Amino acid sequence: MAGYDRLSALMQYFQMEVAPCAPQEADLLIFGAPGAACEVVFASGGTAASGSPCAVEEAMFAARVGWGGAVNPLLQALPAQVRYRLKEDAEAQALVSVLMAENRAQRCGADSVLSRLCEILLVRLLRHQIAEGSTAPGLLAGLSDPRLSRAIVAMHDQPARQWRTEDLAREAGLSLSRFSELFAARVGETPMAYLRRWRLTIAQRDLARGDRVEAVARRYGYGSPEGFTRAYKRAHGAPPMAARLAERAA
Repeated sequence: MAGYDRLSALMQYFQMEVAPCAPQEADLLIFGAPGAACEVVFASGGTAASGSPCAVEEAMFAARVGWGGAVNPLLQALPAQVRYRLKEDAEAQALVSVLMAENRAQRCGADSVLSRLCEILLVRLLRHQIAEGSTAPGLLAGLSDPRLSRAIVAMHDQPARQWRTEDLAREAGLSLSRFSELFAARVGETPMAYLRRWRLTIAQRDLARGDRVEAVARRYGYGSPEGFTRAYKRAHGAPPMAARLAERAA
C-alpha cells in the first residue's frame, strides 16, 4: 500500500477537533494508567462511550471529538464503539503518557497540545481499525481491501475528475467485472454511486462554510449549477442553499 494514504484526504476535508470534557459527556475515553496496559474507547456515533469493562467514571482521560459528524463517511462506517487495546503498542502507550502529563500540568498552550495528541491517538486507532477490517459492507471494508482502497483513495483525492468505472478498475489493478463485483460486495454500492455520494458530501461542507453554488458545482465536476442543484436535492432532500442557511442558523 505504499503511496496510498487512506486517511489524509478525509483528514483534509473534515478537520478534527478534540476537547477534554467530563467522562459522562465524552465519546473518547482512555482507561488504565500511563506506562501500563491501556484501552482507548471511541464512540463513533457521538454518544458517551458505554459498555466498557470499566465504568465511565474510572476513565483517566475523557474528551469530545468533532470530525464531521454524520457527514464523515468513515465515521459512519465505524462500529458504534471502537475499542483499541494498547498492550502491544509501546508508541501509543508513550503518547498516552505525554497526553496525561500535559493534562495534569495545564501549561501554556495545553489545550492545543492536548487536541494534537488526541488527534494522533485517533489516527492510530483508525489505522488499527482499517487494518482489522469489517465484515459489514461499507467504506471501512473497502479501505481495508488493498485493491479497492487504491480506487477509493483516488476518488477521495480527485473528486472532480471525470472518473469512469474502467479508470477506477485500473487503479485497483482488477478487471472491470471483478472490480465492479468486489466493490459492490465490500462497499455496498457501485463505484459511481460512491463517487456521487462523496462529491455531494464534501460539496455540502463547502456550501455550509459559504462557498457559492456555481463554484462548488465546478469544483466537483458538474457541468452546470443546475445539474449540481438537481443532484444535491436528490441526495439531501433540499436545495444547496439550505446548507448555508442551516449553518447560519446554527
